[in-house]
Amino acid sequence: MTAEVHALPVPPCGLGESPFWHPGEGALYWIDIPGRALHRYAPPAGEYGAEHRRWELPSEPGSIAPLPGGALLIAMRDGLFRFDPASGARELLAKPPYDPAQERFNDGRADPQGRFWVGTIYEPRQPARAALYRWSGGRLDRIAGDVTVSNGLAFGPDGRTMYWADTTAHRVDALDFDGHDGSLSRRRVFAQFETRDQAQAAGRPYGGRPDGAAVDAEGAYWVAMYEGGRLLRLAPDGTLLQELALPVRCPTMPCFGGADLRTLYVTSARDKRPAGELAALPLSGAVLALRVPEPGLPVHFAKG
Repeated sequence: MTAEVHALPVPPCGLGESPFWHPGEGALYWIDIPGRALHRYAPPAGEYGAEHRRWELPSEPGSIAPLPGGALLIAMRDGLFRFDPASGARELLAKPPYDPAQERFNDGRADPQGRFWVGTIYEPRQPARAALYRWSGGRLDRIAGDVTVSNGLAFGPDGRTMYWADTTAHRVDALDFDGHDGSLSRRRVFAQFETRDQAQAAGRPYGGRPDGAAVDAEGAYWVAMYEGGRLLRLAPDGTLLQELALPVRCPTMPCFGGADLRTLYVTSARDKRPAGELAALPLSGAVLALRVPEPGLPVHFAKG
């Protein structure tokens, strides 16, 4: 399926990630990892025009979540921070639990109770040393490991299922989630995708690997397929419900926004992509927007 897609009128990112719609502000936030920047875009409303703001950051951000009162929680290479957009001040909440020369925080989001879950990316890729952490009550605890690129974090509408992807393994797992104590159990494969070598051996085009994700109000899991140029909508049992072709090779993460949560925003990448690809797909790095029939779930606020 091909949807009507347009790009937000803002400069492209090297690697856009972690978009979320702030309901109180009526604005979209996202980050540019290699650009070391935070972005905010408020669509036009009434007599006022659209507004785009950008904050430079001292190290690479991996993910963001809103905090009550207007601040943000930002997971960065050099730690977990509370960031005040009004002043630009950062307050360190937790030091990095890894060697920043080889690893950094990556995809993250808050659960319905306000705990912040964030994974890492192990940049040498092998061995699989990346992990998943939980920030709660002033503690940063390692919950799971043995992955290479932690991604795809999302929670089901009933708050009882958490999704977690290892991009390099081309796999998305589902886990039972206990909102009372924040524990995980019964980890199982939710979706497994072909690697590039497997696709080539079978004579099929490479469909990409799972990156960031979001869940809609019907419980379907929307995942951006990096290097696949598409978004997939998967049922809670992993069945493919829908495929949306996108005008970029490397979508990175979707989120739902707008007053009705039926505008799907998708970040994308252009950093280190071939010149021919960028010429053929000039929207690479843009934040894309399209309308969808199913509303999404509102963002969960983290507790500071």
